[in-house]
Amino acid sequence: MNVLFVSSEVAPFAKSGGLGDISASLPRHLKTIGHDVRVFLPLYGSIDARGTQEIIPGLVFQLGPHEIRVSIVAARLPGSEVPVYFVRCPSLYDRPGLYEQGPDEHLRFAVLCHAALRACQVLRFAPDIAHVNDWQTGLIPLLLKLPPFAGDRFFARTRSLLTIHNIGFQGIFEARHMAECGLAQATTLLHQEDLRAGRLGFLTTGVLHANAITTVSPTYAREIQTPEQGFGLDGLLRQRREVLFGILNGIDEDEWSPERDPHLRHHYSSADLSGKERNKAALLETARLPYQREIPLAAIVSRLAWQKGFDLCMPVLPGILQRRGMQLVVLGTGEKRYHDFFESLSRAFPQQVAFRPTFDENLAHRIEAGADLFLMPSRYEPCGLNQMYSLRYGTVPVVHKTGGLADTVWQYDERSGRGTGFVFEHFDEGGLSWALNRALGVWGTGSGEDRERWIQLQRNGMRLPLGWSHRIDEYVSLYRRLAPEASQ
Repeated sequence: MNVLFVSSEVAPFAKSGGLGDISASLPRHLKTIGHDVRVFLPLYGSIDARGTQEIIPGLVFQLGPHEIRVSIVAARLPGSEVPVYFVRCPSLYDRPGLYEQGPDEHLRFAVLCHAALRACQVLRFAPDIAHVNDWQTGLIPLLLKLPPFAGDRFFARTRSLLTIHNIGFQGIFEARHMAECGLAQATTLLHQEDLRAGRLGFLTTGVLHANAITTVSPTYAREIQTPEQGFGLDGLLRQRREVLFGILNGIDEDEWSPERDPHLRHHYSSADLSGKERNKAALLETARLPYQREIPLAAIVSRLAWQKGFDLCMPVLPGILQRRGMQLVVLGTGEKRYHDFFESLSRAFPQQVAFRPTFDENLAHRIEAGADLFLMPSRYEPCGLNQMYSLRYGTVPVVHKTGGLADTVWQYDERSGRGTGFVFEHFDEGGLSWALNRALGVWGTGSGEDRERWIQLQRNGMRLPLGWSHRIDEYVSLYRRLAPEASQ
């Protein structure tokens, strides 16, 4: 099948979270099993364009009062034969960050949507599936129903699939920007209640017009149909529930493998965990914390954001650190209040806490391999990847029961020896405190029978099928349902 895959992030070129990882690994695996996948994203200023090849020197089109001029440059997704097409438009994309709050944010991603479709026309690439991701690409399902794309033979059989990675971000702009988005003639096809309120929602438009909608875990697909987690789109999603599917993300097991990870000093497996302990010692040395085998090391690798539930850590972690002797390594950037909290925690407990306010891919791998526990107290979590990385690396997750966390981490039962982590159901400080204390109770002394019990818990998680090879068939089956003629 021919798959047009459009995203605002694709690792390693551009990444702010899990979207970037998924937008690289899913196309790579689709290509491996024989599908023709073409990936489009903006050429941000942070992307090193050396080694790219200009294949379309000029695309010119009109969006409202703006004459848009872009070019398309191509590269390969590292480790694959997947072509990646960058939309070059320096006036829109050559900026410090991927996303902004500026007055032309709507235009930046409307241009991505239009340019991807126009490039398909020039390249004579007829997609069977247009797989679009999050609000930044949410206009494409509607654009396929409008000139100059509707009626074009290259899109005659194209069906659209919208994946919602995080419904908390919807791309809501003033309705007066319709013409600048190329939607001046589409008033009757937009969400009428939004228009009456003076709004234009990119994600809302995608939800209205996509042939199918997926989210990144089965639990999240149910949650976003509720007023509590639908962020105002729950009613519309309930209306479209017959074409709404939850497909759990996979992880790239070539990149995230304790047996082969090039970032690690010591490799290990579920059969031989001795290398994990050596990675713990090396990590603590890097963090300038003392190594003691019997003291559990917890970790956080995350955006430091409200969604991630760090408000619960503020009243809970100081007492846990003081009473239980646990150590903690934190890697991440985000909101100042969380920076300040973890910074103050590291000063209050200099022998127990290390905080690195940065993003460091190498260190993230080493933390996953060296820690004993991984904290993800997320308020909501569409899928989450770090808990899956942790499971793969024998680092036991402590999580809130929500979204993909509920689908991948199961409560440990000491009597049966089953389960993969520690899960709290109520999002409050009592819930997090209970789960952490239970984890530390199972850790016990870290030796003898306690150690054997902990190793069994680690192995439970390490042996789970978490890779894309266990997920890809769900996407392919959905593609075939949407475009049955192409799959014959």
